[in-house]
Amino acid sequence: MEPDRKRPRRLRCDAEQNRERIIEAARRVYEREGLSASMASIARAAGVGIATLFRRFPTRTELIAAVFEDAMERNRAAALAAGERASAWDGFREYVETVCGLQADNRGFAEVLTMNFGSAKVLERHRQEAFAAFTDLIGRAKAEGRLREDFAPEDLLILLMANAGVLAAATDAAGEASRRLVGQMLRAFAVGAEEALPEAPAPKRLLRGMVRGRRGSAC
Repeated sequence: MEPDRKRPRRLRCDAEQNRERIIEAARRVYEREGLSASMASIARAAGVGIATLFRRFPTRTELIAAVFEDAMERNRAAALAAGERASAWDGFREYVETVCGLQADNRGFAEVLTMNFGSAKVLERHRQEAFAAFTDLIGRAKAEGRLREDFAPEDLLILLMANAGVLAAATDAAGEASRRLVGQMLRAFAVGAEEALPEAPAPKRLLRGMVRGRRGSAC
């Protein structure tokens, strides 16, 4: 009896399909629940067994890296594009708004941007390249006299942490609240002309978010 030569190819195809299903399911789950979502819930969303998930992604870090590599690349590209602007301050403002917008688009990525994944080499390389481009932008914006002299690169991380908290707490009004926070921070960072602020969220929308957050944290 001749061996089934198509079987190894079919197995490889099935494995790749499972991998893509897991990544897409994890992207949806992380967007909705953040990085605290369990591997079991991701396996259920992907329609695979937990053993299959761990065969494809032995660690949570490997799964997170696969899910958010594209988003981290967009972050890197945004930093490089901002560095090409003739006005360093315009580039600075553009990048801050873009990276905070990326956080708003995905709750999981909001957390990824404020965490370190040393073993995820591609993720960390993109992060380091973005940080280097942004650091250069800071120096140029200060030289223009548009950015406060005491602004430090680490202040961006503080802003991202604050923005992640706002996005998690404000629920229905998350986008508006995030834009308001970013507008306030850009105004605080600027020298000279004040930046126009986005509209504040409606009080009722913020209140609904506060109530939901309190219920979600109850034991």
